[in-house]
Amino acid sequence: MNVDELVAIDVHTHAEVSSRGQASLSDGLDAAAGAYFKAAHRRPTLPEIAAHYRERSMACVVFTVDAEAATGTPAVPNEEVAEAARQNPDVIIPFASIDPHKGRTGVRQVRRLVDEFGIRGFKFHPILQEFRPNDRLAYPLYEAIEEAGAVAVFHTGQTGIGAGMPGGGGIRLKYGNPMDVDDVAADFPGMPIVLAHPSFPWQDEALAVATHKPQVHIDLSGWSPKYFPPQLVRYADSLLQDKVLFGSDYPLISPDRWLADFAALPLKDEVRPKILKENAARLLGLGRHQ
Repeated sequence: MNVDELVAIDVHTHAEVSSRGQASLSDGLDAAAGAYFKAAHRRPTLPEIAAHYRERSMACVVFTVDAEAATGTPAVPNEEVAEAARQNPDVIIPFASIDPHKGRTGVRQVRRLVDEFGIRGFKFHPILQEFRPNDRLAYPLYEAIEEAGAVAVFHTGQTGIGAGMPGGGGIRLKYGNPMDVDDVAADFPGMPIVLAHPSFPWQDEALAVATHKPQVHIDLSGWSPKYFPPQLVRYADSLLQDKVLFGSDYPLISPDRWLADFAALPLKDEVRPKILKENAARLLGLGRHQ
C-alpha cells in the first residue's frame, strides 16, 4: 500500500454479505438500517468494496460485526475479510469482530486472526452485542488485543440498526455511552482505541475521553459532516486534530457524499489532510509502501 498515492483512508466500512450471500443482519434489522440511512446499495461484496475504493484512490478499513449471541445471525467470516485484504492489499486494511460472549474461544481467535491472517484491529458494537465495554466479560479479549498490538474500535452513540421498528427491534441504546470505554482506556493503556461515530447524545463525553486518554481516537463515520455537532468540529480543528479520523460507514453512507459535505466544514487547511489520511496512517502503522 503506497500511502503517498492515496487521497484518503476510510477507517470505517462494513462487510455486510459473505461470499455465500449470507447477510450479517436479519432482514428486519437490515431493512431498518437501510431506511434510516436512505442507502441504495446496501450489500456490496468484498470485491465490490475493493473496486469502489480503488476507483477513488482510497484505502479502507473493512470489518464485519459478530453479534451472534444476541441476534442469532452469524457474522460474515473474519477470514473472508482477511482474504479480501490479501487479494487487494492496495486498498483493504482488514479488521475483525469477535462477540465478547464467546469467552476463551474468542481470545484464541484474536491471536489466530492477528498471527495467521494479518488482522490489524477489532470492531465492537456494544449496542448490537448487548454488553457494556467495561464489563469484565470482555477483558480477556482486550488483553489479547493489547498483547497483539491491534486496535479496538467501539461503536458509540445512537445506531440506525433497528431504528423505526417496534421497540427499536429490541436494540437498547444505553450500551453506546462512550464513558464506559473510558474504563477500558484506563485499564488497557497500550491498546489504541477508536470511538466510532459522532456519539449522539453523548458527544461531550466522547470528547472528554479522547482529550484525556492519549490512545483514544474518534472516527467521524455514520453521519454526514453537515450534521456534526459544533463542539465536535471545534475539537477536530484544535485539541483533537491529531486524533480524529475520516470514516464513512460505507455502504450506509458513501465516501463521495461524506467528502463533499466535509469540504464545507470550517476547518484549517492544515487539519484536513490529518483527518483524511495522516492520522489513520500513523494509527495503523502504514508506511509509504506497506
